[in-house]
Amino acid sequence: MAKIAIVGVTGLVGQTMIKVLENSKINISEIVPVASERSVGQKFFFRGKEYSVIGMKQAVSLRPQIALFSAGGTVSKEWAPKFAQAGITVIDNSSAWRMESDVPLVVPSVHGDILNGDHKIISNPNCSTIQLVMAIAPLHRAYGIKRMVISTYQSVTGTGEKAVKQMENERNGIEGEMAYHYKIDET
Repeated sequence: MAKIAIVGVTGLVGQTMIKVLENSKINISEIVPVASERSVGQKFFFRGKEYSVIGMKQAVSLRPQIALFSAGGTVSKEWAPKFAQAGITVIDNSSAWRMESDVPLVVPSVHGDILNGDHKIISNPNCSTIQLVMAIAPLHRAYGIKRMVISTYQSVTGTGEKAVKQMENERNGIEGEMAYHYKIDET
């Protein structure tokens, strides 16, 4: 049974992580919901049990086995090493660690076998890349792909709630806080 922290639990991706874990067959002893200080104390349910959001320092002190990070690159750069130093395996969903030579960039079902117990920070590619690699890996193994040219178009939701709110405000002709320094083009 695993104790799993969700860092960024109150965000769009964090909430999706909770739903996926709740519906999974993973044997989870406890969820450690982690977010910024302004979210500390928020309540939610996971598999019938009520949990309260806690801050980063408290989460490290609880020593979950795994911490799923989806709180942005700045938070990850500051806190992932602190979790790792406490012996917690961090799986980071931001771009913070993707180009670091000593941090494995992993799609588990494709090359998760490269991981060992020494890896305490693990990065994963962005959502469109993961799906693409999962589809292409067996083709590459069978036939050897030499070159690909790919274009992806990312959803506004990938930036988070602030971007979704900006898009909704623009649709409704309302001035408001901006996630981007430009208008969102919905064409």
